[in-house]
Amino acid sequence: MDGTIMTKEKTFGGIRKTRSMMLFLFFGYVIIILVALGCLFPFILLISGSFSSDNAIRFSGYSVFPRDFNTEAYKMIFKYPVKILHGYGVSAFITASGSIAGLFLITMTAYVISRKSFKYRNVLSFFFYFTTLFSGGMVSTYIFYIQYLHLKDSLLSLILPGLFNVFYLLIMRSFIAAIPPALIESAKIDGAEEFSIFIKIIVPLLPSALATIGLFMVLYYWNDWYNAMLYINSPSKFPLQYMLYDMMMQSQALALMANQIGIRVEEVPANSLKMAMVLVATGPVVLVYPFVQKYFVKGITIGSVKG
Repeated sequence: MDGTIMTKEKTFGGIRKTRSMMLFLFFGYVIIILVALGCLFPFILLISGSFSSDNAIRFSGYSVFPRDFNTEAYKMIFKYPVKILHGYGVSAFITASGSIAGLFLITMTAYVISRKSFKYRNVLSFFFYFTTLFSGGMVSTYIFYIQYLHLKDSLLSLILPGLFNVFYLLIMRSFIAAIPPALIESAKIDGAEEFSIFIKIIVPLLPSALATIGLFMVLYYWNDWYNAMLYINSPSKFPLQYMLYDMMMQSQALALMANQIGIRVEEVPANSLKMAMVLVATGPVVLVYPFVQKYFVKGITIGSVKG
């Protein structure tokens, strides 16, 4: 009987699997692959649409393969390559400085309110949480940045709005609270100060949390264009997203003018231009994500299994 059972078992990854488990894994992988292809399909349509003519998109819709292949949208975007590269540089500077400063500020604040020895940690946590329910609104925020902080046409006006997020603070506090208090106590016995404990002990134990929240902050700063529309006047300070947004508005205005004065609409690739802009804007994020994926997945799943 034992020999019969052994013949129905196989070894998979060093672990003995029964036939039913192998069948379950097979269908599980098939479902995951189909879901992954479903997530990839819109991106394929995006690439195909960016290389299709505007006329083909208008009358035939989007397809997996480009229709009436042309690169007019990319020619329009990269007509001034120095301008696009400068937009990339501004976005990279804002994203890097805002994400690093925001991570440091959020992590340090989360460490303070997670310490049970801090007398007012619950009161302070309530004030942070209160801001998620009620805010001053856009008008008062605009007046505060312009009239009191004097940040009109300053890159700081693009960094400060996303520097601190209460939701990320609560997540980081949960990560820090999971660290054994004995590590902090032993460091205090050895004479370490609070800031040294934070830098040398707490921060090195938070790679998953830093990567997870850092990725969210990078996506926020990289995709932000609304603050640039509110606070920035100089074209030399436009981030990439707002630069592409401004270009899209101009292309729509050109298309409207073309209809009025009788110019062929095909010369203004409004639809394919939108697809190409999205592809140009998301390219760097797609390239960076694989390097932080393992930390991102670990950060999401941490704490899901107890014991």
